Amino acid sequence: MLLCDIGNTSYHFFDTDTKQDYKENTKDFNPTEINKTIYYICVHPKIKKLLKEFSNWIDITTMINLEQYYDTIGIDRIVALEAIYNGVIVDAGSAITVDIKKDGIFQGGFIYAGSRAMAQAYKNISSALDYEFNFDIDLTKLPKNSQDAISYGYLKTLYNEVISYNEEIILTGGDAQKFLKIFSSAKIDKFLIFKGMQKIILEDEEGTIDEV
Repeated sequence: MLLCDIGNTSYHFFDTDTKQDYKENTKDFNPTEINKTIYYICVHPKIKKLLKEFSNWIDITTMINLEQYYDTIGIDRIVALEAIYNGVIVDAGSAITVDIKKDGIFQGGFIYAGSRAMAQAYKNISSALDYEFNFDIDLTKLPKNSQDAISYGYLKTLYNEVISYNEEIILTGGDAQKFLKIFSSAKIDKFLIFKGMQKIILEDEEGTIDEV
């Protein structure tokens, strides 16, 4: 069985038998090429409409109790939250989403600028601020150079907010490894969404696939 997280640029597959993942470009991939059952989530409106025509592509959104979530939260965030009972999920990508769950209940979350977007914002202010962020910075000391000054301002704000919830921190997303330097006690889980998908399917179908 295949799980699939469909974004704006790629189909991200996870094979529950081999425990391997791979990606296909949304521009080139033809969903009719796969005959086996695929459980998916999708944030791409055109692809979501297309996949409704195929009986082997099953949208798991209908299997989720959405009452505790707000209307505009992304399905990828919901599915990741469904994977945990307690914790803070930091999904570090183009934007950084931070979501908190306690005793199985979604507490809320916020959206923070991703590192590349924020670095570009500083560059737009002044060419003198055109630096990459220093993720090795010591956040216990005030900086004495420009690169560390913008790094501290960006990273310390996020760090303080995230640790204030006193919950386990789970990092995911393309920049998770970078942010592990800041959140040293956190754990990286690149398959968090697939674990959430699997939990949803297991609860809906009383267990048909092995654990991720």
